[in-house]
Amino acid sequence: MKLVSFMKNDQCNPGILINEEVIDLEKWSRKHRVAPVTSIIDIIKNECLLNELENLTMESTSGCSLKLETITLGPCIPDPEKIICVGLNYKKHAEETNTLPPDHPILFSKFRNSLAGHKQVIDIPKVTKKLDYEAELAIVIGKEAKNVPPEKAQEFIFGYTIANDLSARDLQMRTTQWLAGKNGDGFCPLGPCVVTKDDIMDPNLLEITTTLNGERRQSSNTSDMIFDCMTLVSSISELMTLYPGDLILTGTPEGVIHGYPEKDQHYLKDGDEIVIEIEQIGSLKNTFSS
Repeated sequence: MKLVSFMKNDQCNPGILINEEVIDLEKWSRKHRVAPVTSIIDIIKNECLLNELENLTMESTSGCSLKLETITLGPCIPDPEKIICVGLNYKKHAEETNTLPPDHPILFSKFRNSLAGHKQVIDIPKVTKKLDYEAELAIVIGKEAKNVPPEKAQEFIFGYTIANDLSARDLQMRTTQWLAGKNGDGFCPLGPCVVTKDDIMDPNLLEITTTLNGERRQSSNTSDMIFDCMTLVSSISELMTLYPGDLILTGTPEGVIHGYPEKDQHYLKDGDEIVIEIEQIGSLKNTFSS
């Protein structure tokens, strides 16, 4: 099942994406006189509701669908408690940055102000001259998780989506802490949808690509990750409690601008378009404005 958040009355509302239509779940819940479904988190926390939604029929959703082309998508998880990111988690990305593969996951965070939706225009802050893309598979946590062993981590995952860990390299590298380069407004486009885990055959074996203005820049597979999805959930849950809707951005493969020879490092500029595709999930597209 594919879940989205779309804008209605200046708020993010939950929906189910079926082909090119979105089922408005707030309208659906009113029609069937059930507890209102007002956010994706409602669905993540309620297994019975999730099962009911998986069995929706055309008859039960009549009058509740919208054409995808007529709506604006927001970040598919608009209100996570935590956005945890993993640095240098692909072998070839570590190589292109001349960095030794880490012995433990390198963790940092993004904040909610960084969230953006599919097709949203991202403003390039005046304070940076080196804005870079990073295609990433994002894990959506489904259950409260603490000290989870790797072999049980799948039980605590709700699904997966696509993220772009936008990074202002000049700000990121001017101190030993990466926060300044990672948390500009809109620096975490997320979407277009959350795909529930049952519809992903193997999250550790997915093709992942990035194009910049139609030119292929990243082309890899999540099998190149140093720490796979289950290891990350387990490792992070040893440090902190994970809650439904929390996000783990699993790192980016090789091909980022920062990894190019300095003479070829042409960073994102006004009018550029980035499209990230991950197998079995879809495409996340954003353009940039200065």
